[in-house]
Amino acid sequence: MTAHLFTTQRSISSKLKFAFRLSLSVALVQSTFCCNLPAHSQVQVIKMGSSASKKLEESGKKIEENGKKQDSALLAQYDSLVEQYFASAFSFAPSWGTQVGFHQYDKQLEDLSAAALKNNEATLIDYRRKFSDPAFLQLPRAQRLDLAMVQASISASLLDLQELHWLNRDPDKYPSLIADSVFSLAKRNFAPVDERLVSVISRIEKAPSLLAAGRANIQPDIVPAIYAEVALEQLPGTIELFKTTIPAAFASANPELKEKFEKANAKLIAELISYQTFVKEKVLPNAHGQFAIGEAAYLKKLAFDEMEDEKLDVILANGYKELRRLQARFKQLAHEINPKVSALECFESIASDHPQPDKLVSSTANVLDRIAAFIEEKKIVTIPSKDRVTVAESPSFMRALTFASMDTPGPYEDTAKEAFYYVTPVESDWDKKRIEEHMRFFSYADLINTSVHEAYPGHYVQFLWVKHAPSKVRKLLGCSSNAEGWAHYCEQLMMEQGLPASSTESGEKEKNLEQKKLEQKKLELVQIHDALLRVCRYIVGIEMHTRGLSYDKGREFFIKEGFMEKANAERETKRGTKDPTYLVYTLGKLKIIALKAEYQVKMGDKFDQKDFHDRFLKCGFPPLKVVRTEVLDLDWPKSN
Repeated sequence: MTAHLFTTQRSISSKLKFAFRLSLSVALVQSTFCCNLPAHSQVQVIKMGSSASKKLEESGKKIEENGKKQDSALLAQYDSLVEQYFASAFSFAPSWGTQVGFHQYDKQLEDLSAAALKNNEATLIDYRRKFSDPAFLQLPRAQRLDLAMVQASISASLLDLQELHWLNRDPDKYPSLIADSVFSLAKRNFAPVDERLVSVISRIEKAPSLLAAGRANIQPDIVPAIYAEVALEQLPGTIELFKTTIPAAFASANPELKEKFEKANAKLIAELISYQTFVKEKVLPNAHGQFAIGEAAYLKKLAFDEMEDEKLDVILANGYKELRRLQARFKQLAHEINPKVSALECFESIASDHPQPDKLVSSTANVLDRIAAFIEEKKIVTIPSKDRVTVAESPSFMRALTFASMDTPGPYEDTAKEAFYYVTPVESDWDKKRIEEHMRFFSYADLINTSVHEAYPGHYVQFLWVKHAPSKVRKLLGCSSNAEGWAHYCEQLMMEQGLPASSTESGEKEKNLEQKKLEQKKLELVQIHDALLRVCRYIVGIEMHTRGLSYDKGREFFIKEGFMEKANAERETKRGTKDPTYLVYTLGKLKIIALKAEYQVKMGDKFDQKDFHDRFLKCGFPPLKVVRTEVLDLDWPKSN
């Protein structure tokens, strides 16, 4: 009941302050004006001597000091509760602890048994109650903003457990968690190889229990068939990870440790193969669930994950408006580039100019320094570190649902600073047609735009800022409409700033102005095409989960409206069944553009884009409502 004690004390303190100020005001009014009152008013003026006045002043100071102590005590209570909450969260999700840089959790693995899930649900409900203490509404704005983020995070976790039931519906959750958890110990040298291998062994030994929990939790009749299919697509990559990638990462380890690892690893591989059979024979044939989560759950997910409370019809209308704008610009640019062919044919001619599959990593790496230099030259945003990102192939277990991604060290990782920009390579069993369709995503122009999104000034630069975020909450909690919205906003921003389509080396200087303009238009066409992908996600995600759009119709939407290859449209639609709110890219971009316009109005002639971008990133990556409050210096309501 300590929380209520602080409420009472703060209330008394406030009343004492008010009473003191009121009595002092009356005394001042009387001493100033009563000497001029007529005699018949019979008002007696009491003059205080210097001793009484001093006592009153000292009394006031004590009350003020007590008030400050109450404020300090309330902050300490809140800070303590935040620490307790994250300790509890990491005990339930130790893999997250490793990823953010808290390596005391490295030997642990998630317990997703039914009993553990029930315990976690009860714990979350208890923390929801504790963070709802009315006393916390008297905290300073910065803490109240963080408080709102913690409360939203708790609500999002409870939504997953109580309504969305991902752990009962998605068989991929379990093997992918194991792969991600173990890989996080292998990919960065945050500790000596033997020390990390000890942690790997510990997690691998616990992994069969996690797969057993998956078998017990999965309810085939509510599993959407597409989820089972994606799990079966992902599992070979996960098995391959443990057969080759993890052993290779620890080749230099102590022989005795390696022997222990090999025994545990062989058992895990057998369990993964058995789980694969379980999904194939027990889950897939009986998978009759619906992937759509419904409008009510969708709105809750938006509210808790993104603090977004606009009506869904308005959100959807905004998406269609952006789609039509982008399509018109796409067609206009294509006509300017080559008026003799259709817009799609024009784009395909650009997309066909891509690296050979075995040159994908090196070609991607080649553009990064040039983009970073352009950012510095144009004073777009501060890059707060000289550390550079490493380009690498996407790990095998991640390839089914992603083309490119950024993997940064956690905000509390002090030793291993490696950040990985992953690009998904072709698979050895693909035919020529599928390889070509895949590589068209990595045209030379698209490598520039994707690198803007993933690295400079997108995800990687934002990560560099998050390490300096103002609180633990801001370092650990955030939302996708901020992170993905920022990266997508950067794509459009860099086009507006005139990012060159090619380098300015000696051979490039010989190009005439018209050639350079043509290349810029081609680069913008590719950027618009990527934006069309994001806005199609926006619309398809809403339509599939709340408006009855079928999987096949969703795939056709990507092809027709987004000018996409069939193979890539398939991948995007699959992702949308499992990621209902992947509208976050376009949603965030539009809101950041609107916030920038508001800030320009506020600052007038003093507006500076680098100042705006730095202020934005200084916030961490919280919901954009929080960013708007801080950037525009607005009030935040004192309500739960």
